[in-house]
Amino acid sequence: MTEDIRALEDAVTRESRVTDLITAEVGKVISGQRYTIERILIGLLSDGHVLLEGVPGLAKTMVVRTLAQTLSLKFGRIQFTPDLLPSDVIGTTVFDPRQVSFSVRRGPVFANLLLADEINRAPAKVQSALLEAMQERQVTLGEKTNPLPTPFLVLATQNPLEQEGTYPLPEAQLDRFMLKLKVDYPSREEEREMLLRMTAGRLPLANAVATGDDVARARVTSQRVFVDQKIHEYVLDLVRASRRPRERGLADLSKLIEYGASPRASIALVQAARAHAFLRHRAFVSPEDVKAIAPDVLRHRVTLTYEAEADRISPDSVVSRILEHVAVP
Repeated sequence: MTEDIRALEDAVTRESRVTDLITAEVGKVISGQRYTIERILIGLLSDGHVLLEGVPGLAKTMVVRTLAQTLSLKFGRIQFTPDLLPSDVIGTTVFDPRQVSFSVRRGPVFANLLLADEINRAPAKVQSALLEAMQERQVTLGEKTNPLPTPFLVLATQNPLEQEGTYPLPEAQLDRFMLKLKVDYPSREEEREMLLRMTAGRLPLANAVATGDDVARARVTSQRVFVDQKIHEYVLDLVRASRRPRERGLADLSKLIEYGASPRASIALVQAARAHAFLRHRAFVSPEDVKAIAPDVLRHRVTLTYEAEADRISPDSVVSRILEHVAVP
């Protein structure tokens, strides 16, 4: 057993070095945004999609594009608009009169890193076109099912301020995003560095420092990170507290929560906590890993009541109360 643990520690130390290289290379282009970069890497390692929410101009698109450059992965971008059609996302079948047959014309979804820019700009019919791709990693066109490349990660953005002409994401689709990130303004020092880089006359470029195979090995190793049974119980306590807060001694939250997190949240918490520990070169998950990643996993899975929204209570504040109350193992 000791040899197995030592072998796992060696594997984590060896394979996690690639994430340091990626982070450093992205940092040559992007000033700050370490939280965003780290969470996207967690999604990549955990095979989970990421929803980024922030006002325009915070370099969300540039972060995703730069990350794809460092990994030599295919990058695809879809600008969601009200007149977008499902075929604009996944592709369609086209009739060829010369061959008297139909051929498949693939859409931009066939990429490793897919940026769904302003995803809430398109109606539900277009948003749902991504559901099969996000859940099954495949797209059905006509009578043929087409597998998506590996790795496949959807990184969607939305603007929290502008609500006119937008379509809220269905709950079923929100639940398929492993993480929802709140992208904030940079600090003064980070913005100063950004000014120097972007006004120097020559934009910085990221070099490829890893490959898809490196990501695949890191992904396999990160999901071997040890999770103690007490951590599993802690995760279950957190998620179940969001469903039945009164039973967990949080009676004041029962009138604020309409629906709690789904079982998919429990799975995502464990997977993301493993990746969080892996990025810190640890071969085991600690309660701090779970607490660090819990807001990103739970904030879009906890549905508040009308009374909570009227009182301007945010999901983050509810999740924070749960984290403060549930005992840490």
